[in-house]
Amino acid sequence: MKTADRVKKIRDMSADEVRLHEAEMHEEMFRLRFQFAMGQTEALKRMRELRKDRARVQTIQREKAKGQ
Repeated sequence: MKTADRVKKIRDMSADEVRLHEAEMHEEMFRLRFQFAMGQTEALKRMRELRKDRARVQTIQREKAKGQ
């Protein structure tokens, strides 16, 4: 999925859905970091994507909070 599509999808979510989505990403990042440390996976690309997507989510949350 392209970045613009991901951002549009996140912007269309409600505030509660965005928080839930962020929590899910945080949990997935934790699992991937743990697996990477144990040598079970080589998901470095996915970890980078998650880190950037999480930053996008946090930015959109700040924009929504500031707009209200």
